[in-house]
Amino acid sequence: MKKIVAASFVFALCFNCIYPQKITVENLADFFPGKDAAFVLYNLNADKYIKYNPERCSQQFLPASTFKIFNSLVGLETGVIKNEDYTIKWDGTQYDIKSWNGNQSMKTAFKNSVVWYYQEVARRIGRSKMQRYLNEVGYGNMVIGSDIDKFWLDGSLQISADEQIEFLKRLYDNALPFSERTMQIVKNVMIIEQNKDYVLRGKTGLGKLNPKKYIAWFVGWIEKGKDVYFFAMNMNGEDADKLIKERLEITENLLRYFQIIK
Repeated sequence: MKKIVAASFVFALCFNCIYPQKITVENLADFFPGKDAAFVLYNLNADKYIKYNPERCSQQFLPASTFKIFNSLVGLETGVIKNEDYTIKWDGTQYDIKSWNGNQSMKTAFKNSVVWYYQEVARRIGRSKMQRYLNEVGYGNMVIGSDIDKFWLDGSLQISADEQIEFLKRLYDNALPFSERTMQIVKNVMIIEQNKDYVLRGKTGLGKLNPKKYIAWFVGWIEKGKDVYFFAMNMNGEDADKLIKERLEITENLLRYFQIIK
């Protein structure tokens, strides 16, 4: 099954070489005042991409906590995480983020972006298995570096906004080398909002590019009736608290601008 998935992915890449993707480049600078940023929106049914700053869309950066999607998949598939309620005990370390101070299930750790939980998951998975899945999926540059519990934070592992979209598309289609059970559990914990109009699934991330500069991410997709829209945005800034707020606000404003949400 895994060989078939890999072969299908290679075929898809070749298919796109023969039949170029439909890409519209939009000037969305007004949504990102004073920021170096990228935004990709993909309409699955129309097979159409909209991109802002396409050069940056193809540029790789550390994934920060958006890697929790991948980490969750591998944790579940290897049995390190039993299910979304699987709990790891807090060791008593006091964190500035209060929601981190306590025992965590996968569900709460994903929702509250608890770094220590997923660092422990990565340690239990181990370098060999983690590397194997990075290679099988083709996740970003597939580099772990020296630290199994920091590689998605320290700049060893890198991924572009374009690659985030392709990874999410394969997750939505159950086309990754994981069991359907594993992928469905991750899709469930990714739900941010669910109402009569749409379901929003996603994950944010924030990481340090250097001592003075951060990168903020928001990636995911919206299921709206029979339509599915995938999105990935990232932007740089020096004020971490401001970026945490803006990554959500800007993405929501863009989704309203394209009339995907009201």
